[in-house]
Amino acid sequence: MTELAEAAGVTVRTVRFYRERALLPPPRREGRIAWYNEHHLARLRTIGALLARGHTLGGITELLTAFEKGRDSHSAAELLGLEPALTTPFSEEVPVRLTPEELAAHYPGEVTPENLSDSIDLGYVAVDGDELVHTSRRLLDASAALVREGIPLADVLDGARRVRTQVEAIAAVFADVLSAHLLAEDRDPEDVAASVDHLRPYAKHIVDAELSMALDRRVRSRLDAWLAGHGENGEHGQNGQNGQNGTAG
Repeated sequence: MTELAEAAGVTVRTVRFYRERALLPPPRREGRIAWYNEHHLARLRTIGALLARGHTLGGITELLTAFEKGRDSHSAAELLGLEPALTTPFSEEVPVRLTPEELAAHYPGEVTPENLSDSIDLGYVAVDGDELVHTSRRLLDASAALVREGIPLADVLDGARRVRTQVEAIAAVFADVLSAHLLAEDRDPEDVAASVDHLRPYAKHIVDAELSMALDRRVRSRLDAWLAGHGENGEHGQNGQNGQNGTAG
């Protein structure tokens, strides 16, 4: 325990306190010897990062147990026995269970306590015992690809937070349209369920088409500006070289 506390930069008393509060999983025991590993160290660093960001110990406890509780919960609609089409999520994301080492392998050198804390705050990563659960295979692969291209994970997460704000606004538009035109008091629930099920993919198609066209406009303009500057630099370099050759001749 002493070595674990030193590696995490906390006191042995703090480690014991976290154990008593169930913030830290129990060690593996062999007789009277307790063995702690890198999973315990990662947990201590996560707790420290969350405390530094203003989270309370009670809030951290809820955060660390939220995934376990959420796995067994049922939505109010399911409990009320509403139609499956009304309870089927729009999201088709597949969660991924990872060890701390496997997560670190996706983002070499980038899994800092601060980045892990941000990922937890965004809801991308949850802690489940000694494992981590990423909410989406697609988001995991996409963010890892961005990091491999040289974009710091902190910037990827900051961009994700900004995208989240915009996407929430887009979702609100669809929710408003649905409420105004489908959720009338005199409509039969089965009829509403059929309409929602039918329109579900079209909402995604609209967003995908609009985003693709917006990326064409925005990214293309940045690329054109970069290429123009790149071309000018190349032209200046060529002219300078030609001038030097002419003087030498």
